[in-house]
Amino acid sequence: MRKTALTFAVAVPVFFLLAAFIYNLPPVNDRLAWRVDNLRSQIKYALEPPEQSVFVPQGSRLATPVVLVITPTATAAPLDTPTPPGPTNTPPPTDTPTITPTPLPEAVKLDGVKYEDQHGRFNYCGPSNLSMALTFWGWNGNRDVVGKAIKPVDDDKNVMPYEMAEFAESQAELPAVVRPGGDLELVKTLIANGFPVILEKGTFLTDLAGEFSWMGHYQLATGYDEAREIMVVQDTYVGADHEMTYADIIEGWRAFNYLYIVVYPPERETEVKAILGSRWDETTSYQIAAQKSSEEISALSGREQFFAWFNRGTSLTDLQDYAGAAQAYDSAFAIYPEIPEEDRPWRMVWYQTGPYFAYFYTGRYYDVIDLATRTLDNMSKPTLEESFYWRAMAKAALGDTSGAVADYRASLKLHPDFEPSLSQLQLLGVTP
Repeated sequence: MRKTALTFAVAVPVFFLLAAFIYNLPPVNDRLAWRVDNLRSQIKYALEPPEQSVFVPQGSRLATPVVLVITPTATAAPLDTPTPPGPTNTPPPTDTPTITPTPLPEAVKLDGVKYEDQHGRFNYCGPSNLSMALTFWGWNGNRDVVGKAIKPVDDDKNVMPYEMAEFAESQAELPAVVRPGGDLELVKTLIANGFPVILEKGTFLTDLAGEFSWMGHYQLATGYDEAREIMVVQDTYVGADHEMTYADIIEGWRAFNYLYIVVYPPERETEVKAILGSRWDETTSYQIAAQKSSEEISALSGREQFFAWFNRGTSLTDLQDYAGAAQAYDSAFAIYPEIPEEDRPWRMVWYQTGPYFAYFYTGRYYDVIDLATRTLDNMSKPTLEESFYWRAMAKAALGDTSGAVADYRASLKLHPDFEPSLSQLQLLGVTP
């Protein structure tokens, strides 16, 4: 009996060690990891439904920051050193987009797109769409090459637009322009002139927990048909040459401030500039987007008004009007509880981290911590380097250095080369 018990005591740990070793072998992990995530998500979301979680800003809980050196921050735009909060009244756009006067063809469909799906890697729409945009211009690669660079850890739920643009420019030697405030006429003009356009949109898909819920999604627009009011997109989840009505495009696109990405050969930059007109200037694009969201706030209600307020906050953040942005985000979050639970975009801050900027640079560190914590807790597995980073920044500002270091390190586990966290740890004299 004792011999049997001893054998069992030795065999069980060996079995689990062997199982863990086999599971982590790349061929096995690629096939099983998503199933494990699926099960984890089902259990987590059944016990704690994320659509029932509501963030309530506590703007009055201001805090006096400790002496702290701030370096460039990270989120949905290239990293820039922030300036103090500006005026809350943002000037209107100085110009309107310049569209080519030549009448557009009634229908266009670009040839030469090598379709790639995201299947087998659920959150791979970013790498797959960027790969399609790059290979259209002759780049020799695929989604896995892109993914290893901009999504080095599969658990990372999102790829930011600026990360995609940086890869295109540094690895494929193809410039990329990222702008908010787009419209259908601009997209059609780009397509008619031979430029496919990556759109960042919201959509309802079946997630890992088997629930049909809202999430962010990239699509590559490659054609249109005016007579039928149809846009042709390469959808990495649904399939190639997927047709969507103009109305459906607008509804999904609104959730991401009408953001678009255009990849192009360097020798054709003059054409892209001419098509974008005044939108080529980033500040003007932010102003156009802010004005567009203001108009939609008055015209919309419910979830769509939530998106419009959120978009205004994002545009004002881009313009470094953090006080105005914080007010806009507060208005968005005030609407959120009124949205039916099944329609709530509860993953919003997975993809757009403007509220962190706005609340942090108006001294609302507790709101940063509360929002980041709620966002991470709503995941089946906390895997957002940006949320860990911003929570660390707020903790550091409140004097919680040890808590900040832990969060910076957590962000680096998800994105080992995440420069903002590396810089902050270096300032603190701490190794990653």
